[in-house]
Amino acid sequence: MQTERTVWLDVVRLVAMFTVVMCHSADPFNFYSGPAPANLAEIQLCGAVYGSLLRPCVPLFVMLTGALLLPVRQEASAFYRRRIPRVLWPFLLWSVLYNLFPWVTGLLGYPPEVILNFFPYSGEEAAQQSLGVSLRNVALVPLNFSLLAVHMWYIYLLIGLYLYMPVFSAWVSQASERAKRYFLLAWAVTLFVPYYRELVNPYLWGACSWNEFSALYYFAGFNGYLLLGHYLRCHTPRLRSSLLWGVPAFVLGYVVTFTGFRHFSALPDCTPEQLELCWYYLSPNVVLMTVPVFAWCSAVKVRSAAMRNCLENLTRCGFGVYMVHFFFTGPCIQLVRALQVPLWVQIPVGAIVAFGVSWLLTDLLRRAFGRHARYVVG
Repeated sequence: MQTERTVWLDVVRLVAMFTVVMCHSADPFNFYSGPAPANLAEIQLCGAVYGSLLRPCVPLFVMLTGALLLPVRQEASAFYRRRIPRVLWPFLLWSVLYNLFPWVTGLLGYPPEVILNFFPYSGEEAAQQSLGVSLRNVALVPLNFSLLAVHMWYIYLLIGLYLYMPVFSAWVSQASERAKRYFLLAWAVTLFVPYYRELVNPYLWGACSWNEFSALYYFAGFNGYLLLGHYLRCHTPRLRSSLLWGVPAFVLGYVVTFTGFRHFSALPDCTPEQLELCWYYLSPNVVLMTVPVFAWCSAVKVRSAAMRNCLENLTRCGFGVYMVHFFFTGPCIQLVRALQVPLWVQIPVGAIVAFGVSWLLTDLLRRAFGRHARYVVG
């Protein structure tokens, strides 16, 4: 039984990994660079359709972390020594490479436009192809990510979750199932807070200009996904029941996510907060999409030895794929456009190519660096 459960969690990893690559493959559609084509409205509609559909990608990663690691069985310092370096060193290495990329393209004689082909929202500073700008971005890595490495936001989050997990685990290991459900209920309430702050009032439950820690602050955030992953691993639903409630939940979540994004993105004075409001990972509509996907993965039976080996390899390469894939999503979309692939399948086709190239490169790097590969690809 344990082996089978591990395999379906590998399926969750595959789904999470591919959907995050596909999500970033939609970026050139939602943030179109270059002269506007005649069918720009259809391109942006395509980006909104896929971008909304793929919102479970990051929550699935966090749920997988909770399912695999909660409760933490090691002493805190041992857990930190094992987990954080395998994330930290590749993160620093690839953050430097991403931020130096514009400068390198300038040295090679490429025009600034090529940067937008790789990173659609990299900004005007990146187009300067300046060593000074690149080094400043590198110096700021300890504080935050740059627009050239947007996907690195998740690594800051992951390190924070690792730091928190031994503390949270002490409660998880002794809490009753009812207590866990009460925590998840309180967390569910906090999922509506972003909508309240944007549409009603920026302050709620004691939050104000001198206090950002509102009443349910300590129940909010991605720790809810951690606990949800742990809880669903211990209480995996049957496929039939997960289809009965999961399909309506996913459809409802998707309708809210898509229509909300289209509404706010059409506003002439749309703010970044409004643009991301319905795509926010910690929102009820995204949770409604994520939980069914996780439940459906738990019903997948992998009997092929070759497929099991493939999933095992992805387990080893998954973090490296996340590190490197952002270099390939933009160019792969440019490729499928050049090949005149039909518009509505460009995103999945480009994502398949980017995912395959990223996986292959990561596997090659692991083989090339041997036992030192953890410093490069985790």
